[in-house]
Amino acid sequence: MQLQGDCCVPTERDGIRMSCIINFFGRLDLLSCILNSLVEQNYPGQHLEVILVEDQGGTEAGRRLAEDFSSLLNIVYAPLDRKFGKMGYSRNFGLSLSRGKYILFLDDDTVILQKDFLANLDAIITDRPEVDAIIPHGMASFSLVEGRYAYHEPYFMTSRCTAYRRSVLAELSGFMSDFVGQEDVEFVIRFTFKGKTSAKVSELEYYHPPLLVPNLRKPKAVGNSFYGLKSRYPFLLWLLVILNCARHAPLYLLPVRRYREMGRFGIGFMAGVIVSMFKKDGFQYH
Repeated sequence: MQLQGDCCVPTERDGIRMSCIINFFGRLDLLSCILNSLVEQNYPGQHLEVILVEDQGGTEAGRRLAEDFSSLLNIVYAPLDRKFGKMGYSRNFGLSLSRGKYILFLDDDTVILQKDFLANLDAIITDRPEVDAIIPHGMASFSLVEGRYAYHEPYFMTSRCTAYRRSVLAELSGFMSDFVGQEDVEFVIRFTFKGKTSAKVSELEYYHPPLLVPNLRKPKAVGNSFYGLKSRYPFLLWLLVILNCARHAPLYLLPVRRYREMGRFGIGFMAGVIVSMFKKDGFQYH
């Protein structure tokens, strides 16, 4: 099994300890909220950098927002240069510009209320050299939707809020660039097979919206991305990954909002895999 991604991760430099990488496009109101929470952190400014990767080559509005916060945070504004919409490439793009010893991936709609979040994260990962990644405790950031849907997997190792040592990201060469979504899930598969370890930390908390799947477009694209791993993974492992990602599809029949959303994603994912099987131009990793 090939365990390398597609990013040449640079070495840490310039005394930066924590690099926060946020990928975004639009939703500037949400982005400003997470940036404000980083401004309020009790963490030395000279040890922190915030890398903002804006899709679609960037926008004037996105650039202005980055400039507005540049007097409060060490901001690196990075308009994505190509492979628009490919979250794997977008994550790698930010990672290639980072300088910190530790990398914290955040979504633009992640919410952090603890003002000592970064200080405690730094202390925990420094004090536990045997751990390669830190997984904070996640909670639903809102519940006032139909059916009071407020479910959030408490320890979900994804880029919405997970911190890594730079060394492990370098060893695994980051993410798969052609992944449209759930590039972090694929990374965790390689992370696990490499024998790396993570720690669930209850005292670090964040909020994130629950899974919402308004249509099948994105889960189908994710299914296509995972189908492309057929040439890279051993066949049995690839098949197990596909079945695991689609396992929630039957839940769509249950009259509970959480299960219907999970089921809709599973259905879309499997549809993407099936369509890719019959497409001559479906990509394959080599």
